[in-house]
Amino acid sequence: MTTEQVAKRYYELIQQHQYEQIQNELYAPDAVSIEPENASGLPLVVTGIEALRQKEGLFFTQVDELFGSYMSELVVSTFFFSMMTGMDVKMKGKERKKKEQICVFEVRDGKIVKEQFFYDDFA
Repeated sequence: MTTEQVAKRYYELIQQHQYEQIQNELYAPDAVSIEPENASGLPLVVTGIEALRQKEGLFFTQVDELFGSYMSELVVSTFFFSMMTGMDVKMKGKERKKKEQICVFEVRDGKIVKEQFFYDDFA
């Protein structure tokens, strides 16, 4: 698949909250995930699908209540795509907030090989 095809499929699946299917279908087995340095409670860098799943699970254990989510349109180039995602969320022990992040994905040989997130701390 081309980067544009991967991006469109990602966008389709993320709108349906199909996180596991996204990882199974679109990620390389040794994909890397990078969080910003201010990410509390999450590892900054993980490698491999299982580690990505564990990190995602860890994030959702910190969520008290999710009221909704939203995303921007895709921006696609030859080897990268990006979008803004946001959520209306109450993290455990925190006030309800709308949090946004920029997500950048690198695609090689039809698979996502790296994801990187840019945001102010979710915690």
